[in-house]
Amino acid sequence: MKLEVYNDVIAAIRNFRGLSRDCVNMLQTSYKDIPPNTLYSILSLEIQQKMKINHTKLFGNNKSYYDSYLEAVQRGEHMGILLRMAQSLDTSPALLARNVLEKYCTLKDANVSKNVVAKLFKDTTLIENRDLAYEIYLCILYDDLYGPIADAIGISIGHEYEMKLQNYLTQRNIAFRNEEHLRLRGYDKTPDIKLEVPIAVNGCVINWIESKARFGNTEVHQKYMREQFLSYWNRFGSGLVIYWFGFLEILHKSTEKKFIIMDHFPENITYMDPASIKPANST
Repeated sequence: MKLEVYNDVIAAIRNFRGLSRDCVNMLQTSYKDIPPNTLYSILSLEIQQKMKINHTKLFGNNKSYYDSYLEAVQRGEHMGILLRMAQSLDTSPALLARNVLEKYCTLKDANVSKNVVAKLFKDTTLIENRDLAYEIYLCILYDDLYGPIADAIGISIGHEYEMKLQNYLTQRNIAFRNEEHLRLRGYDKTPDIKLEVPIAVNGCVINWIESKARFGNTEVHQKYMREQFLSYWNRFGSGLVIYWFGFLEILHKSTEKKFIIMDHFPENITYMDPASIKPANST
């Protein structure tokens, strides 16, 4: 993706006021040439970054919105109080719901553990206050980017594209070891795929492949470079990173030929031909 297009999408996200799922609809209407998964991934990265920056401002110093919720209940407001509060605060509904739930639990038991709060957050039917339970459930349900449902979706998509990658390799009879096999052999930092026999793509030798079911922007890519990709290069040599939902064009310049970046499984693959390797002359 060209940087100009990416910046335009980011500007649209930052100018939008509302829930993330409504923002997704706006983006899909405004940018019909960009795949929905790409737009969703860009939105997810931008919202997560915004929440990190604003978290202390919104939720720091034991700031609680539970009293505001109670006041709204006393005014007789209809269901969806926390959702409307989140929209007004321009924050994640799930993060706001977690904040309110923590205060509710603390008032009932000053020594309540984080594990108890987490359990109630994941299963709102365990919350004694029926109305609050429903309010928190709505926040979790309507939040595309935070909370148990959003986490489950993210994990599921990640596994889906890892299996997609493995299927591509199997269909092309490319022998490989996946992350699970590598860990059993004692490796700590492992790519998703380690090829048993290297291949070549666009003139680059590929020893390993990493699957990323997300969009690759500069911040994300630099983080992966530090924490993963360079370690793989040091251990296994050059490789391939697939950002299935696209990436910024400028990232091509940052790989230093240690690995290549694509947004799909390569079609033009050069396989090693053992017959082309001449045995050393015996003396």
